[in-house]
Amino acid sequence: MNIDKTTINIISQLQDGKKSFKAIAEELSIAENTVRIRVSKLIEEGILKISGLVNPELLPGHMTVFVGIRLNIMDAIGMAEELSRLKGVIFASVVTGRFDIILIVSLNEQFGLAEFFKKELDPVKNIQSAETFMAYKSYNLKVPYLL
Repeated sequence: MNIDKTTINIISQLQDGKKSFKAIAEELSIAENTVRIRVSKLIEEGILKISGLVNPELLPGHMTVFVGIRLNIMDAIGMAEELSRLKGVIFASVVTGRFDIILIVSLNEQFGLAEFFKKELDPVKNIQSAETFMAYKSYNLKVPYLL
């Protein structure tokens, strides 16, 4: 799909997830059908997913943890894909620097850091070390609710 300026503007308008295609079309001075077709195509091609996001700081008993992972193998991409499927993981990225992979993990009172390490991370092979960073204040962090 060609991602042109109009498509970027439509995506930008979707920041307000409740905004109708009609309102987007009016704001951008384009046909409502153009918005509908482009959004459908973006979803179909996996470029866009429309979903509700939450601020984890405002949910009682919830927290966000960043986990830096060092591997003892070179397959960081394959490992990041595997780690992205673990319970609570909302983001996994291969990075440069002292870690090979950075995870963002959502936790709550029923599924805390100890459970994440014991039940999810410990069974994964080829992890040399993991270092956690507790987020005590975040800005602009909106995540899908996975727990």
